[in-house]
Amino acid sequence: MTEKMQGREVIFEFRQVGSLMRVMAMDTATMTEVLTQGPANAGEEALKKNALLRLEYVLRKAGKIS
Repeated sequence: MTEKMQGREVIFEFRQVGSLMRVMAMDTATMTEVLTQGPANAGEEALKKNALLRLEYVLRKAGKIS
């Protein structure tokens, strides 16, 4: 987990669509959701990391984290 996201509960949902894996990440404190996608063979950790980085970006842009 990134430094800014430490201590936050994040729920991940994975759904395969053809050769793509769609990853939804939701911050439970703010109920903010983001959706990313990548190759299905990229590996769960890589897909989770990308979704988490995008969630952090969205939370920072909205002013919900510093």
